[in-house]
Amino acid sequence: MNDELLCHYADRLDKLKKTHNYRAFRHTEHSLRHISIDHHVLMLNLASNDYLGIAQNRAYYDEFLASVAGQMQPLGSSSSRLLTGNFASMDRLEMQMQALFGRACLLFNSGYHANVGILPAICDGRTLILADKLVHASIIDGMRLAAQNGTKTVRYQHQNLSQLESLVQKYSQDASIDRIVVVTESIFSMDGDVTDLSALVAMKRRYRQLMLYVDEAHAIGVRGERGLGCVEEFGVIDEIDFIVGAFGKALASVGGYVICHEILKAFLINHVRPLIFSTALPPMNAAWTSFVLTKITQMNDARLRLSAMSDKLNQLLTELNLPTPSTSQIVPVIIGDNASVLKLAADIWATGYYVLPVRPPTVPQGQARLRICLNAGIGDDELSAFMQTLQQQLAD
Repeated sequence: MNDELLCHYADRLDKLKKTHNYRAFRHTEHSLRHISIDHHVLMLNLASNDYLGIAQNRAYYDEFLASVAGQMQPLGSSSSRLLTGNFASMDRLEMQMQALFGRACLLFNSGYHANVGILPAICDGRTLILADKLVHASIIDGMRLAAQNGTKTVRYQHQNLSQLESLVQKYSQDASIDRIVVVTESIFSMDGDVTDLSALVAMKRRYRQLMLYVDEAHAIGVRGERGLGCVEEFGVIDEIDFIVGAFGKALASVGGYVICHEILKAFLINHVRPLIFSTALPPMNAAWTSFVLTKITQMNDARLRLSAMSDKLNQLLTELNLPTPSTSQIVPVIIGDNASVLKLAADIWATGYYVLPVRPPTVPQGQARLRICLNAGIGDDELSAFMQTLQQQLAD
């Protein structure tokens, strides 16, 4: 590539740097609950999605490895599942999920693969997608691909279910639309707020064209009596048409899934391009996920602890006149501009705590924030010390 062509991309990078929006990989070393960035001192990791501390649990790793000793669990599948890449560990994991949720399960390589694959597969020119304004980038990309099939897409204001129902009423009378797919997250990844799934189910019962698509990436493992997510907590597992989730967060593994009707599973196997044309997950990872599932169903004490930690941190922010929308283990501290949040994060790092500054386009303009991710492995003393540090830094 000649210099003139390269200059175009260099100029765009310069613009990111000038607006404090430039990103780059950093050298990272992990040590249980702590992390070192660019060879600096260890910091308590408050930026990980390892909400239950499973990724830090050496005893689980040892137990798992002992359980598969002598078995042939390949580290690569070498093919799509529809060719030669289907393995017994994948079938077992799907059947395990089906037993837990009571409906069919289909695995994906990631939650991202699920969202970019399912939406264009189930939608066509007679389908409307109504999506929350703050849904994840993977859902947005899935909507863009669906639009290429002629699907109409409309975004409603974040968590504004009254506006959503007005849109449903409007489009349910449109003779050109046969299906309306309402798409939301149960726990939103940047605000940490929780969607009222019971209200969505009640809405679905009022409109025959409605289907519900709920992304549980940040809820699986941490919500519900058995850790099956907000769908379990709200008691609506059977009412959500597509329950999508990811194994790469609280379950400390890799991959994604959808829980749906058996007919829909068969349809997806025949129509989801990322599934059909991607090499399947490594069988060893499917086996590890299956092992972790047996643990999370018994971890309700950890879930209750995580909820109590969140309440405590949210109470502090309220006392500091920094109200947060969070009702989960994801707690944002909204600062505003990019430069200020970067400085605040750096100051907190210097005190031994790693929190991530999140900037646009990940969040809306003017809403740059610290994103604090709690995990059940953090001790009471550690949380109290961090909260004291946070209070001091916000006061400066």
